[in-house]
Amino acid sequence: MRADPAHLLTDLLRQVSRSFYITLRVLPRSVRTQIGLAYLLARATDTVADTEIVPIKQRLDALSRLRERILGSSAAPIDFGELARQQGSPAEQILLLRVEEALELLSHCSEQDRPLIREVLQTIISGQELDLMRFGGASVENISILGTDPELDDYTYRVAGCVGEFWTKMCRTHLFPNAPLDDAGLLTEAVRFGKGLQLVNILRDIPSDLRQGRCYIPRERMAAAGLEPNDLLTPDNEPRFRPLYSTYLDLALAHLSAGWDYTNRLPRSCIRVRLACAWPILIGIRTLARLRTQNVLDPGRRIRISRAEVRSVIFRTVALYPWPRSWQRLFARAASA
Repeated sequence: MRADPAHLLTDLLRQVSRSFYITLRVLPRSVRTQIGLAYLLARATDTVADTEIVPIKQRLDALSRLRERILGSSAAPIDFGELARQQGSPAEQILLLRVEEALELLSHCSEQDRPLIREVLQTIISGQELDLMRFGGASVENISILGTDPELDDYTYRVAGCVGEFWTKMCRTHLFPNAPLDDAGLLTEAVRFGKGLQLVNILRDIPSDLRQGRCYIPRERMAAAGLEPNDLLTPDNEPRFRPLYSTYLDLALAHLSAGWDYTNRLPRSCIRVRLACAWPILIGIRTLARLRTQNVLDPGRRIRISRAEVRSVIFRTVALYPWPRSWQRLFARAASA
């Protein structure tokens, strides 16, 4: 089929990207296509990795073949028809069926942009493969667990921190190539930005992850607190877990604070990019505030920010942008919401 960017990077991307599509649409056109394409391909690899009905070995093989096509080391067409039939989401079915079209779009990217997209996808896929091997065979009766904080940090880098690097390099190249910025400091904060967003997801999704046999809170920290992964299946154990959990809330907050500093380091003229950064940070901060007061082990209570609150964040960031001091205070206000 002929590549159709008007559909792949609009209608289909909106269906599979959840809240990210809002952020994507505000980005300047000069980077929107590249970042949207990278996200679309990452969603394809994530869909492959998450197809639990398919054996792990088969998923790893599919990821390997897709990685080779993304990196340009193989030209063999990919047929994910069988994997597509296992998807419960019609949008994810279409995504897998049309992955060759997305790969064609990648081949049409500039010589400047294509290596950046390939680099970030290679890192993301390595995280997905590691996740599959680490949690292979895990279940609620046999929970697998990360061992150490460095393992958790490495995981959050592979699946999200690297996205901060990619985003920064792409925007630096196309939007503010000559701005006098501390590139090393900017990239460091960009990585923390991505790690913070991923850590929020991990801390919010503990009940559902546990019931899939996955525990991202490291064993060494759990043991020091006198806890086993199975203890977290019981909501009544939340008070015992809370002191340890709060340390990770604090870490996520520190990462997102670095992300806020990153956002405000960007040239003030880059309004669209700063808004695209501010929205997930402020939503993440509000989520952390909720997680501090709710029973985070209760599987029947998924903590999330409402659409009305998301609209409020968008409105306030746009309305207050002309007043730097008021804009700066948005972070502290979100933390106390």
